[in-house]
Amino acid sequence: MRALVKHHAGEGLRFVTDRPTPEIGPRDVLIRVRKAGICGTDRHIWQWDEWAAGRIPVGIVTGHEFSGVVEAVGEAVTRVTKGQRVSAEGHITAGLDYNSRTGNAHIARDTKILGIDRDGIFADFVSVPEENVWPIHDRIPDRIAAAFDPLGNAVHTVMAADVSAKSVLISGVGIIGLMAVTVAKAAGASRIFCTDVNPPRLALAKKLGAVEAFDVREGSGWLGEIRKACRGEGVDVLLEMSGADAAFDQGFRALRNGGTAALLGLPAKHVNFDFNEHIIFKGCTVLGINGRKMWETWYQMEELLLSGRLELDEIITHEFPLEKFEEAFATMISGEGIKVLMDLG
Repeated sequence: MRALVKHHAGEGLRFVTDRPTPEIGPRDVLIRVRKAGICGTDRHIWQWDEWAAGRIPVGIVTGHEFSGVVEAVGEAVTRVTKGQRVSAEGHITAGLDYNSRTGNAHIARDTKILGIDRDGIFADFVSVPEENVWPIHDRIPDRIAAAFDPLGNAVHTVMAADVSAKSVLISGVGIIGLMAVTVAKAAGASRIFCTDVNPPRLALAKKLGAVEAFDVREGSGWLGEIRKACRGEGVDVLLEMSGADAAFDQGFRALRNGGTAALLGLPAKHVNFDFNEHIIFKGCTVLGINGRKMWETWYQMEELLLSGRLELDEIITHEFPLEKFEEAFATMISGEGIKVLMDLG
Protein backbone atom coordinates (compact mmCIF):
# COMPACT_ATOMS: atom_id res chain seq x y z
CA MET A 1 0.00 0.00 0.00
CA ARG A 2 0.97 3.67 -0.25
CA ALA A 3 2.18 5.31 2.95
CA LEU A 4 4.09 8.27 4.38
CA VAL A 5 6.87 6.96 6.60
CA LYS A 6 9.17 8.73 9.06
CA HIS A 7 12.14 7.23 7.30
CA HIS A 8 15.03 8.88 9.14
CA ALA A 9 15.87 10.99 12.20
CA GLY A 10 15.53 14.32 10.40
CA GLU A 11 13.17 16.60 8.52
CA GLY A 12 10.48 15.28 6.21
CA LEU A 13 8.61 12.06 5.43
CA ARG A 14 9.10 9.50 2.65
CA PHE A 15 6.35 8.39 0.26
CA VAL A 16 6.45 4.61 -0.32
CA THR A 17 4.26 2.28 -2.36
CA ASP A 18 5.31 -1.07 -0.92
CA ARG A 19 4.33 -0.80 2.76
CA PRO A 20 2.59 -4.04 3.82
CA THR A 21 -1.13 -3.73 4.48
CA PRO A 22 -1.72 -4.00 8.26
CA GLU A 23 -2.82 -7.37 9.57
CA ILE A 24 -5.88 -7.48 11.80
CA GLY A 25 -6.65 -9.61 14.82
CA PRO A 26 -10.03 -11.04 15.87
CA ARG A 27 -11.23 -7.75 17.40
CA ASP A 28 -9.60 -5.35 14.90
CA VAL A 29 -11.02 -3.38 11.98
CA LEU A 30 -9.13 -2.64 8.76
CA ILE A 31 -10.10 0.77 7.40
CA ARG A 32 -9.39 2.15 3.93
CA VAL A 33 -8.41 5.79 4.51
CA ARG A 34 -10.20 8.34 2.31
CA LYS A 35 -9.35 11.72 3.88
CA ALA A 36 -6.44 12.48 6.22
CA GLY A 37 -5.80 15.68 8.16
CA ILE A 38 -2.42 17.22 8.95
CA CYS A 39 -2.15 18.56 12.50
CA GLY A 40 0.39 20.31 14.71
CA THR A 41 1.76 17.00 15.97
CA ASP A 42 2.44 15.93 12.38
CA ARG A 43 4.30 19.21 11.87
CA HIS A 44 6.52 18.47 14.89
CA ILE A 45 7.26 15.03 13.41
CA TRP A 46 7.95 16.48 9.96
CA GLN A 47 10.35 19.10 11.36
CA TRP A 48 11.87 16.58 13.79
CA ASP A 49 12.07 18.96 16.72
CA GLU A 50 13.27 18.05 20.20
CA TRP A 51 9.92 16.54 21.20
CA ALA A 52 9.67 14.39 18.07
CA ALA A 53 13.27 13.20 18.33
CA GLY A 54 12.62 11.94 21.85
CA ARG A 55 9.19 10.42 21.16
CA ILE A 56 8.74 9.12 17.60
CA PRO A 57 10.20 5.78 16.41
CA VAL A 58 11.91 5.99 13.03
CA GLY A 59 10.10 3.83 10.47
CA ILE A 60 6.56 4.51 11.69
CA VAL A 61 3.64 5.52 9.45
CA THR A 62 2.51 8.90 10.80
CA GLY A 63 -0.86 10.68 11.01
CA HIS A 64 -3.96 10.23 13.16
CA GLU A 65 -6.83 12.39 11.82
CA PHE A 66 -8.97 10.66 9.19
CA SER A 67 -12.18 9.35 7.73
CA GLY A 68 -12.54 6.18 5.69
CA VAL A 69 -14.47 3.04 4.86
CA VAL A 70 -14.30 -0.35 6.59
CA GLU A 71 -12.41 -2.81 4.37
CA ALA A 72 -12.41 -5.88 6.61
CA VAL A 73 -13.24 -6.92 10.17
CA GLY A 74 -11.86 -9.53 12.55
CA GLU A 75 -13.87 -12.65 13.32
CA ALA A 76 -14.87 -11.38 16.78
CA VAL A 77 -16.04 -7.93 15.61
CA THR A 78 -19.80 -7.48 16.14
CA ARG A 79 -20.63 -3.75 15.81
CA VAL A 80 -18.82 -2.71 12.62
CA THR A 81 -19.52 -3.92 9.10
CA LYS A 82 -17.62 -3.88 5.81
CA GLY A 83 -18.38 -0.82 3.70
CA GLN A 84 -19.35 1.35 6.68
CA ARG A 85 -18.11 4.98 6.74
CA VAL A 86 -16.06 5.50 9.88
CA SER A 87 -13.49 7.54 11.73
CA ALA A 88 -11.68 6.45 14.90
CA GLU A 89 -10.41 7.69 18.23
CA GLY A 90 -6.63 7.69 17.89
CA HIS A 91 -5.92 7.03 21.59
CA ILE A 92 -5.87 3.28 22.09
CA THR A 93 -5.95 1.70 25.54
CA ALA A 94 -6.55 -1.76 26.94
CA GLY A 95 -9.37 -0.32 29.05
CA LEU A 96 -8.11 -1.91 32.26
CA ASP A 97 -6.45 0.84 34.32
CA TYR A 98 -8.17 3.09 36.87
CA ASN A 99 -8.96 5.96 34.51
CA SER A 100 -10.26 3.71 31.75
CA ARG A 101 -12.68 2.05 34.17
CA THR A 102 -13.91 5.32 35.72
CA GLY A 103 -14.87 7.26 32.58
CA ASN A 104 -11.51 8.85 31.84
CA ALA A 105 -9.96 6.55 29.24
CA HIS A 106 -8.59 9.60 27.38
CA ILE A 107 -5.90 9.86 30.07
CA ALA A 108 -5.23 6.14 30.58
CA ARG A 109 -1.62 5.49 31.47
CA ASP A 110 -1.22 2.73 28.86
CA THR A 111 -2.43 4.86 25.92
CA LYS A 112 -0.91 4.19 22.49
CA ILE A 113 -1.52 6.86 19.86
CA LEU A 114 -1.96 6.28 16.13
CA GLY A 115 0.92 7.76 14.15
CA ILE A 116 3.05 8.19 17.28
CA ASP A 117 3.27 4.85 19.11
CA ARG A 118 1.91 2.62 16.33
CA ASP A 119 1.37 2.96 12.58
CA GLY A 120 -1.01 5.77 11.72
CA ILE A 121 -3.30 6.88 8.93
CA PHE A 122 -1.11 8.50 6.27
CA ALA A 123 -1.56 5.29 4.30
CA ASP A 124 -4.14 3.46 2.23
CA PHE A 125 -5.12 1.31 5.23
CA VAL A 126 -5.00 1.46 9.02
CA SER A 127 -5.91 -1.15 11.64
CA VAL A 128 -7.67 -0.12 14.86
CA PRO A 129 -9.51 -1.99 17.61
CA GLU A 130 -13.28 -2.21 17.15
CA GLU A 131 -13.77 -0.23 20.37
CA ASN A 132 -12.05 2.79 18.81
CA VAL A 133 -14.15 2.92 15.64
CA TRP A 134 -16.68 5.76 15.33
CA PRO A 135 -19.43 5.39 12.68
CA ILE A 136 -19.93 8.56 10.63
CA HIS A 137 -23.49 9.88 10.47
CA ASP A 138 -24.95 10.00 6.96
CA ARG A 139 -25.34 13.79 7.16
CA ILE A 140 -21.68 14.44 8.01
CA PRO A 141 -19.34 14.71 4.96
CA ASP A 142 -16.01 12.85 4.83
CA ARG A 143 -13.98 16.10 4.89
CA ILE A 144 -15.66 17.16 8.14
CA ALA A 145 -15.30 13.68 9.65
CA ALA A 146 -11.57 13.79 8.86
CA ALA A 147 -11.34 16.71 11.31
CA PHE A 148 -13.11 14.93 14.20
CA ASP A 149 -9.85 14.71 16.16
CA PRO A 150 -9.08 18.45 16.41
CA LEU A 151 -12.76 19.35 16.57
CA GLY A 152 -13.06 16.95 19.50
CA ASN A 153 -10.22 18.77 21.27
CA ALA A 154 -12.08 22.05 20.83
CA VAL A 155 -15.39 20.57 22.00
CA HIS A 156 -13.76 18.93 25.05
CA THR A 157 -12.07 22.21 26.05
CA VAL A 158 -15.21 24.33 25.62
CA MET A 159 -17.55 21.87 27.34
CA ALA A 160 -15.20 21.27 30.27
CA ALA A 161 -15.16 25.01 30.96
CA ASP A 162 -18.98 25.35 30.97
CA VAL A 163 -19.10 28.48 28.80
CA SER A 164 -22.89 28.91 28.53
CA ALA A 165 -23.94 32.53 29.31
CA LYS A 166 -20.31 33.42 30.14
CA SER A 167 -17.69 35.73 28.65
CA VAL A 168 -14.80 33.78 27.10
CA LEU A 169 -11.25 34.60 26.04
CA ILE A 170 -9.68 32.22 23.51
CA SER A 171 -5.93 32.78 23.39
CA GLY A 172 -4.53 31.41 20.14
CA VAL A 173 -6.68 31.03 17.02
CA GLY A 174 -4.89 28.29 15.18
CA ILE A 175 -6.92 25.35 13.91
CA ILE A 176 -8.34 24.28 17.27
CA GLY A 177 -8.70 27.84 18.56
CA LEU A 178 -10.83 28.77 15.53
CA MET A 179 -12.89 25.63 16.04
CA ALA A 180 -13.31 26.64 19.67
CA VAL A 181 -14.82 29.97 18.57
CA THR A 182 -17.64 28.34 16.63
CA VAL A 183 -18.11 25.64 19.30
CA ALA A 184 -18.28 28.23 22.11
CA LYS A 185 -20.81 30.26 20.14
CA ALA A 186 -22.93 27.15 19.55
CA ALA A 187 -22.63 26.25 23.25
CA GLY A 188 -24.11 29.58 24.31
CA ALA A 189 -21.12 31.70 25.30
CA SER A 190 -22.33 35.26 25.86
CA ARG A 191 -19.31 37.05 24.37
CA ILE A 192 -16.11 35.65 22.85
CA PHE A 193 -12.80 37.51 22.74
CA CYS A 194 -9.70 36.22 20.92
CA THR A 195 -5.97 36.94 20.87
CA ASP A 196 -3.24 35.89 18.43
CA VAL A 197 -0.46 37.32 16.24
CA ASN A 198 -2.03 36.37 12.90
CA PRO A 199 -4.33 39.11 11.49
CA PRO A 200 -6.12 36.92 8.88
CA ARG A 201 -6.98 34.32 11.51
CA LEU A 202 -8.10 37.01 13.94
CA ALA A 203 -10.39 38.34 11.21
CA LEU A 204 -11.77 34.84 10.66
CA ALA A 205 -12.33 34.49 14.41
CA LYS A 206 -14.56 37.57 14.32
CA LYS A 207 -16.41 36.18 11.32
CA LEU A 208 -17.02 32.95 13.27
CA GLY A 209 -18.46 34.78 16.26
CA ALA A 210 -15.83 36.62 18.32
CA VAL A 211 -16.93 40.14 19.35
CA GLU A 212 -13.32 41.36 19.50
CA ALA A 213 -10.03 39.88 18.25
CA PHE A 214 -6.76 41.42 19.42
CA ASP A 215 -3.28 41.28 17.86
CA VAL A 216 -1.08 40.99 20.95
CA ARG A 217 1.91 42.39 19.06
CA GLU A 218 0.22 45.79 19.30
CA GLY A 219 0.75 45.98 23.05
CA SER A 220 -1.16 45.03 26.19
CA GLY A 221 -3.91 47.62 25.94
CA TRP A 222 -6.35 44.90 25.01
CA LEU A 223 -6.26 43.66 28.61
CA GLY A 224 -7.83 46.90 29.76
CA GLU A 225 -10.41 46.76 26.99
CA ILE A 226 -11.48 43.26 28.02
CA ARG A 227 -11.74 44.20 31.70
CA LYS A 228 -13.76 47.30 30.83
CA ALA A 229 -16.11 45.19 28.71
CA CYS A 230 -16.53 42.70 31.58
CA ARG A 231 -17.61 44.90 34.51
CA GLY A 232 -14.01 45.76 35.29
CA GLU A 233 -13.45 42.19 36.44
CA GLY A 234 -12.21 40.20 33.45
CA VAL A 235 -13.62 37.27 31.50
CA ASP A 236 -15.40 34.36 33.15
CA VAL A 237 -13.52 31.72 31.14
CA LEU A 238 -10.06 31.44 29.58
CA LEU A 239 -9.51 28.84 26.86
CA GLU A 240 -5.74 28.69 26.30
CA MET A 241 -4.98 27.21 22.88
CA SER A 242 -1.59 28.68 21.94
CA GLY A 243 0.98 27.26 24.35
CA ALA A 244 2.88 30.59 24.15
CA ASP A 245 4.63 31.80 27.32
CA ALA A 246 3.17 35.29 27.12
CA ALA A 247 -0.32 33.94 26.44
CA PHE A 248 -0.40 32.08 29.75
CA ASP A 249 0.52 35.21 31.71
CA GLN A 250 -1.75 37.55 29.76
CA GLY A 251 -4.65 35.10 29.65
CA PHE A 252 -4.70 34.72 33.42
CA ARG A 253 -4.43 38.50 33.81
CA ALA A 254 -7.57 38.80 31.69
CA LEU A 255 -9.41 36.17 33.77
CA ARG A 256 -11.59 37.41 36.62
CA ASN A 257 -11.10 36.26 40.19
CA GLY A 258 -12.90 32.94 40.62
CA GLY A 259 -12.97 32.27 36.88
CA THR A 260 -12.18 29.06 35.03
CA ALA A 261 -9.15 28.39 32.81
CA ALA A 262 -9.08 25.39 30.47
CA LEU A 263 -5.58 24.77 29.12
CA LEU A 264 -5.08 22.85 25.87
CA GLY A 265 -2.04 24.61 24.33
CA LEU A 266 1.31 22.86 24.78
CA PRO A 267 4.32 25.05 25.64
CA ALA A 268 7.50 24.18 23.78
CA LYS A 269 9.51 24.56 27.02
CA HIS A 270 9.08 25.32 30.71
CA VAL A 271 6.95 28.42 31.34
CA ASN A 272 7.81 31.15 33.85
CA PHE A 273 4.45 31.56 35.56
CA ASP A 274 3.27 33.39 38.71
CA PHE A 275 1.16 30.78 40.53
CA ASN A 276 0.54 33.08 43.49
CA GLU A 277 -0.97 35.92 41.49
CA HIS A 278 -2.69 33.97 38.76
CA ILE A 279 -4.09 30.91 40.55
CA ILE A 280 -3.85 30.91 44.35
CA PHE A 281 -4.84 34.50 45.17
CA LYS A 282 -7.19 34.60 42.18
CA GLY A 283 -9.01 31.51 43.43
CA CYS A 284 -9.63 30.27 39.92
CA THR A 285 -10.29 26.76 38.64
CA VAL A 286 -7.66 25.36 36.25
CA LEU A 287 -8.44 22.43 33.95
CA GLY A 288 -5.81 20.48 32.04
CA ILE A 289 -7.34 19.29 28.76
CA ASN A 290 -5.95 16.24 26.96
CA GLY A 291 -7.56 14.96 23.77
CA ARG A 292 -11.22 13.97 23.76
CA LYS A 293 -13.31 12.22 26.39
CA MET A 294 -14.21 8.74 25.26
CA TRP A 295 -16.92 8.84 24.30
CA GLU A 296 -18.82 11.78 25.72
CA THR A 297 -17.00 14.31 23.52
CA TRP A 298 -17.77 12.32 20.37
CA TYR A 299 -21.50 12.35 21.06
CA GLN A 300 -21.37 16.09 21.81
CA MET A 301 -19.40 16.71 18.61
CA GLU A 302 -21.88 14.76 16.49
CA GLU A 303 -24.87 16.57 17.99
CA LEU A 304 -23.27 19.98 17.39
CA LEU A 305 -22.53 19.08 13.77
CA LEU A 306 -26.06 17.78 13.18
CA SER A 307 -27.48 20.97 14.70
CA GLY A 308 -25.95 22.96 11.83
CA ARG A 309 -24.55 25.55 14.25
CA LEU A 310 -20.85 24.84 13.65
CA GLU A 311 -19.08 26.80 10.90
CA LEU A 312 -16.10 24.78 9.66
CA ASP A 313 -16.00 25.41 5.91
CA GLU A 314 -13.56 28.34 6.18
CA ILE A 315 -11.36 26.45 8.66
CA ILE A 316 -10.88 23.40 6.40
CA THR A 317 -9.09 25.29 3.63
CA HIS A 318 -7.09 22.88 1.41
CA GLU A 319 -7.07 19.34 0.02
CA PHE A 320 -4.17 17.63 -1.78
CA PRO A 321 -3.71 14.12 -3.16
CA LEU A 322 -1.43 11.97 -1.02
CA GLU A 323 1.30 12.09 -3.67
CA LYS A 324 1.49 15.89 -3.17
CA PHE A 325 2.18 15.51 0.54
CA GLU A 326 5.17 17.86 0.43
CA GLU A 327 2.99 20.66 -0.92
CA ALA A 328 0.33 19.83 1.66
CA PHE A 329 2.78 20.09 4.55
CA ALA A 330 4.31 23.28 3.14
CA THR A 331 0.85 24.84 2.93
CA MET A 332 0.13 23.94 6.53
CA ILE A 333 3.53 24.96 7.92
CA SER A 334 3.58 28.31 6.09
CA GLY A 335 0.21 29.27 7.56
CA GLU A 336 -1.34 29.67 4.12
CA GLY A 337 -3.67 26.80 4.96
CA ILE A 338 -5.52 26.34 8.23
CA LYS A 339 -6.82 22.77 8.30
CA VAL A 340 -5.14 20.93 5.39
CA LEU A 341 -6.41 17.52 4.25
CA MET A 342 -4.91 14.86 2.02
CA ASP A 343 -7.22 12.91 -0.28
CA LEU A 344 -6.29 9.23 -0.64
CA GLY A 345 -8.99 8.47 -3.21
